[in-house]
Amino acid sequence: MKSSLSPSQVTGIDAIMAEIKTHLRTRAGESAILGPDTNITRDLGLDSLAIMDFIFDLEDSFDISIPMERIAEVQTLSDLAKSIDVLQKEAA
Repeated sequence: MKSSLSPSQVTGIDAIMAEIKTHLRTRAGESAILGPDTNITRDLGLDSLAIMDFIFDLEDSFDISIPMERIAEVQTLSDLAKSIDVLQKEAA
């Protein structure tokens, strides 16, 4: 799913979180509860292939590369948003 915003427009934790939720809706369904403390694997029931597709979508959307070691550290949506925020700042 492509965002209508350019990568430079999606900055700040709230905007990043909104973009993450947009991408997750297609995978987790409309009924999934998506909050900062939502655990990506446990609460959403995504398998490893779905998670990797999700990460690829985020990389495209935010125009960043998310290293595998960074992905391993992420558990919640909040963790993911903070990691993306840091990666955007590092890329700037």
